[in-house]
Amino acid sequence: MYVCLCHGITDKKIMKLSLEHGITDVRGIRQITPLGSQCGKCIRTAKEVIEDTVAKTYQQAS
Repeated sequence: MYVCLCHGITDKKIMKLSLEHGITDVRGIRQITPLGSQCGKCIRTAKEVIEDTVAKTYQQAS
């Protein structure tokens, strides 16, 4: 699903970047991508995607 329509950033891309770079917040994704730099409506959804990814990774490690 597209999270950031302005820049064509998907939930899968956010998950991949989060896992590859150990990113745990939106700030980390914004350092790599232009997420939220246009209208900003995607920030809340991107945060949820990152939190879900971190939670799943933590559960798998336990």
